[in-house]
Parts: sequence; C-alpha cells; structure tokens
Amino acid sequence: MNSQLETFRQRICQLGAAIRDTLYAQQHTSVEELSAVAAHTTADTIYQIDKVSEQLILKWLGDNWPSEFPVRLVMEGIEDDERVTFPDKIPDSRIAYQLIVDPIDGTRGIMYDKRPAWALIGLAPQPASPSSPNLEDITVAAMTELPTSKQYISEQLSAILLPDGSTRFHREATNLLNGETRQIPHSPSRSTELKHGFASVAKFFPQAKAALALFEEELFAALTPESERADALIFDDQYISTGGQLYELIAGHDRLVIDIRPLAFSKNGYPQSLTCHPYDLCTALVARAAGVVVRLAESPELDIPFDTTTTVNWLAYANQELADKIHPVVERLIQKHFA
Repeated sequence: MNSQLETFRQRICQLGAAIRDTLYAQQHTSVEELSAVAAHTTADTIYQIDKVSEQLILKWLGDNWPSEFPVRLVMEGIEDDERVTFPDKIPDSRIAYQLIVDPIDGTRGIMYDKRPAWALIGLAPQPASPSSPNLEDITVAAMTELPTSKQYISEQLSAILLPDGSTRFHREATNLLNGETRQIPHSPSRSTELKHGFASVAKFFPQAKAALALFEEELFAALTPESERADALIFDDQYISTGGQLYELIAGHDRLVIDIRPLAFSKNGYPQSLTCHPYDLCTALVARAAGVVVRLAESPELDIPFDTTTTVNWLAYANQELADKIHPVVERLIQKHFA
C-alpha cells in the first residue's frame, strides 16, 4: 500500500509539473488574451488561461493515468453532472479513485503576471458505497507553484497519508532554467501569538468586505492587549489563492488564515460563486503533513464532498498551540457577526 501511494504521489507531481511547464511557456502571451473570459460555470468564472491547463490535464490523464486504477476526475471547469473518467466510460462499479483538481488556483493573479498561482491535486479512494469521497478521505495530494514570467524557481509540495494515520511530506524546488531540483526544509511558525506576524481574513472582492473587515478588526483587538492596540503589530496579506495561503503557512510566512466568505456573503445577501470550493482546499493534507492545522469553521474534520459547487468556510493555524489559543475567540465572533 505504501509503495502504491508513493507511486500515485509521483504521478500527480508529474501532472502538476506538466501544468506548470505548459503555463510557463504561455506566460509571454498578452495579458488581454490570457484574461479573456472563456466561460461561466456554476462554480466560477473561467478565463482563457484556465482553458489552457484544462485541455492539458484531460490529455495528460488520457495518456498517462494507469488503466488498472480507473479514476473519475472532479475539476474546476467540469460541471458536477458531467462524468469524466480515465479510462473513458468506465462504469461506476469499476471506479477505484477520484481525483479532484484545481488547475490554476490564483487565476486572477497569474493571468496579470502579478503573483504565482498553484496547481492543486488530491486523490482519494472511491468509497464502497455510491457516495463520493470527501476531502478528509484524500490520501495523496500535491501542490505545484505556477510562477510568474520573471520567476525561475518553482516549488512543489506533496504528501501521502499512510494507513496508520501518519503522513509523509515532501517539498522541493525546481530551477526552470536548468531543471535542477533541491529539497527545502518545511518550517511553519511555532509562535503562539500573532504579534509581529501575518494573519489574514480573506476579503478579496468588494462583496461583504466591510463586514469581514469589521469581524477581523474585532478579532485582532480581542487577541491584542489594550496597551498594544495602537501599534501596527499584525500584518495582512490578501493572497488570492487558497493554495497560496496554505503555502504561506507551510513556509512559516503566515500564522493564521481565515476564509469565511460563504458565511459573510450569505449574511449580506450576496451570491456564493466568489467563495472557496472543495477543489481549492484539496491539498489540505499537504499543509497538515507539514504541521499546519487546517479545519472548517464549524468542525475540525474536512467533511466536504468532491464536487465543484459546495461552499467552504475554512481556517488554518500555523501550529496546534496557536489554534488552541485563538479558535475559541474566532468561534465566538463568527457567531456574533454571521450566525
């Protein structure tokens, strides 16, 4: 079983690298062409840059996925009622795994060449029952950095969940100019407070920004001694990519990320399309394997189905001690502002 999981890890890392290399070659295409709207789906707006990676994934899986492990693909850009399998047209009874993919998480940043995006891939065994797996069932995951045109180092982080509940974490950097790779040690922050660190509440878009900012301001005030509230001791970073946010926690750059846009949008009467979906959080296993605490707002378990439309309220803390200290305050203020 362990060797099979390692084989799958290597395989989805190869897919992530293929997405990266294809997109990197496209980075000198004009911004206007890459940022053109290609389609609107139930989950999100699909830009032309997304279509490049989607077509590649379908071809790569058709050419490279081992036929002895039939898989169903769940991916941004494929509607939930579509059924895409490799090999093609495999009956449900023969599906062994489900693969959930966000080809480009952080489209809006990378298509304007502002900040790296991430290719996110998670693999889970198909349950014995007809129901779909959920994010908690993922046993192999990989996240691959999709660099800007002026960047020549790309990181890839991956993990497997072993049958005994332990994890194996991998992190390496690839020089895209010469193909050399090197291992990078992971080091999430061990701080037990937010002072002099980055902590963010996702408020990327105009919708409900004021409500989320009010929640954020009250949260940080509650976590800061009154004598220090006049000082700028907690820093904000709006990285418009769930994979990017997880990376910042894994790398030790951030200490807390909260994304409760579905709660805020619902409370304020906005549609839910511009929120986090299951494919955005499909590499939570990687962050957990590095030591980051990733959970839902309402539960420590990621009981979120493999689909493209379920909305997700999630939180991540750099370490368990920080989570134990802060989460009760977060829960109380979520109830106050968004219940």
